Amino acid sequence: MKKNNRLYDSIKELIESAKARIVRNVNATVVLTYYHIGRIIIEDEQKGKYRADYAKNVLEQLSKQLTKDFGKGYSMTNLEYIRKFYLIYKDRIPQSLIGKSEKPRRSRASSIPQSPIEESKASFLLSWTHYIQLIKIDNNERNFYEIEAVQGNWSVRELQRQFNSSLFERLALSRNKKAVKELAKKGQIIEKPTDALKHHAVLEFLDLREGESYSESDLERAIINKIEHFMLELGKGFLFEGRQKRFSFEGDDFYVDLVLYNRLLRCYVLIDLKIGRLVHQDIGQMQMYVNYYDRKIKLSDENSTIGIILCKEENKTVVEFTLPENNSTIFAKEYRLYLPSKQELKKQLE
Repeated sequence: MKKNNRLYDSIKELIESAKARIVRNVNATVVLTYYHIGRIIIEDEQKGKYRADYAKNVLEQLSKQLTKDFGKGYSMTNLEYIRKFYLIYKDRIPQSLIGKSEKPRRSRASSIPQSPIEESKASFLLSWTHYIQLIKIDNNERNFYEIEAVQGNWSVRELQRQFNSSLFERLALSRNKKAVKELAKKGQIIEKPTDALKHHAVLEFLDLREGESYSESDLERAIINKIEHFMLELGKGFLFEGRQKRFSFEGDDFYVDLVLYNRLLRCYVLIDLKIGRLVHQDIGQMQMYVNYYDRKIKLSDENSTIGIILCKEENKTVVEFTLPENNSTIFAKEYRLYLPSKQELKKQLE
């Protein structure tokens, strides 16, 4: 029976892998096809030097013809997206590569490269629905969210959630101007503890409401029930180890609310939940937790443990005067139960 189970599991894995490749290839082909449709539309507009209203009429007629022949996917709205998509990403594929696929006395459709799937693997790594969301975002942020969506394997819903929760602005607020530029070009790179931190955490997915009464146990339970969402909110490289992890010495028991591990930083990350304003005792408690994990739990080749106090209201003065000036392991961060205002965060960045 066990042998048959292994046989089944091997075949199942192969089939699922093949299905995943097929989906990726279909997505890649669709995106690349839309790219070249957008190119043809723009070239036609430039050649004809259309007025805006005339160009709109041309797109409307084109939409009717394509929908009649090919069905869904060619609505007027989608053609507008396709046109904008090409204008935004027109430099993504070198013109020399497009030119190689064009042959004399061929229609413009023949300019689609001979191997669209292979080309698109290096050019466009997300689905068309992802790109519809991305073309609605400003340039610097768009590049950041595309990189993060690819690296984090975000669904379209997760991409929308991260944008709506102002991930870019929240990361940018905890960085200097040079680091913000790097963020826009390369995405979030985790090399030191502060790289993993945002200005504040947004936990709207917990369904806890501002103004309503809840305990720290309620907050912890809500996080555990939505642990996947919580891990995505924390960022890259986090792995969940446990909740209410107990350790004892001299007859006293102590409990760490959440114990995580970050594989990129190669260290434990301890989280203590506080539903009120931060006080210096909270920092002292976290310092003890961090010291214990550094001295008793972590391996010699692992990096120093990080402690994060996730609190309702941060007290910067308490943090400043309780921790040493060169502190790089203990941090206090506010959490919010609602999506932040993008306008407000952008003003803070300015």
